[in-house]
Amino acid sequence: MSGALVAAVAVWMSTASAAPQPVPDFSGRWTTDAEPGRASPAQAGAQPSARSDMGSGWGSTIAITQNTQLVVEYTFFGRGDMQPPLKFVYALDGSATKNTVMMGRGIEVQVSRTAWDGSALVITTTHALTDPVSGKPLSFDVKRRLTLDSATSLVVEVTRDGVLGGKPSTTRTTYRKI
Repeated sequence: MSGALVAAVAVWMSTASAAPQPVPDFSGRWTTDAEPGRASPAQAGAQPSARSDMGSGWGSTIAITQNTQLVVEYTFFGRGDMQPPLKFVYALDGSATKNTVMMGRGIEVQVSRTAWDGSALVITTTHALTDPVSGKPLSFDVKRRLTLDSATSLVVEVTRDGVLGGKPSTTRTTYRKI
């Protein structure tokens, strides 16, 4: 009987410690710009990086709202372009969402799914393209992993598949709450 009691206590303890974590709220206005009163690296005379860094892919200032969906908005176009901010909507239940973006030579449809990994939100977006040599359709994934370092610090880690023989890449962008 004591073996059954030990087993029951072990099961109870494992379920008690595996209680679901509260879902973080990423809502707010976020920026990567230098803090007020502090010079940015360019203003301080630092040399720009020799390699291009695609960062989060969402721009230096973003607005996020979160309820049953995560909505990310940012200004991509210049003031004179008279274009609205880009808006991406992601269902937080893991179902597929489609976002349409008019870029370059036409409309691009991006299909995304979300998944919670502990307190991190992982958004996997599939991009479709045509191989310029063979003309065959291809796709590649971009994974954004959102975490809160604190109530005022959002980290977006982006992993991009290698495309057309390129190497995969990972970038990490830290935003501060405005």
